[in-house]
Amino acid sequence: MSFKKNIANIVTFFRILGTVCIIFLSPLKLAFFIVYTVTGVTDLLDGLIARLSHTASAFGARLDSIADLLFYTVTLIKLFPFLWRTLPGFIWIIVGITLFFRLLSYVIAAIKFNRFAAHHTWLNKTTGLLVFAIPYFLITPCASVYCFIVCLSGVFSTAEDLYIHIFSAEYDENIKSVFHMKKQNAVGSC
Repeated sequence: MSFKKNIANIVTFFRILGTVCIIFLSPLKLAFFIVYTVTGVTDLLDGLIARLSHTASAFGARLDSIADLLFYTVTLIKLFPFLWRTLPGFIWIIVGITLFFRLLSYVIAAIKFNRFAAHHTWLNKTTGLLVFAIPYFLITPCASVYCFIVCLSGVFSTAEDLYIHIFSAEYDENIKSVFHMKKQNAVGSC
């Protein structure tokens, strides 16, 4: 393959490399924010580059998902002690409920569509952006309020994803919202 066909995947590999660097940085310090920001920007760039260059591939999509999972897992591990000390208990209850229903959504998709499945809905993308911004808000007095807003977005995006998995006859990862479900795709429609 040529360089052009691989540039989006190379950008994704930079996210993985940045994630490895984050492991060794102190959270909420200048170096952390620089590497975190650059690494996060690669998440926007790889998909954009793949679409604009018409080089999107199943491998690239899987690599992107793996890079995202690593990035958010490492970030959560680095920030968890601070989050645990800072955030009120009711936020953790909302997070637990949301994670339960997100897992349920994945299980339903695995059973129904024989695959790990998540949709690229506007709500999921919005929640992802809000989650990405959490470290920047943790150094402000409104950290708890912001995290509550992120939790609400997570609840709504998880509910939408679960609804789509339950009521879709076939899997379409690029569905934008429940309002964009195809009538012929809905279970029980004629």
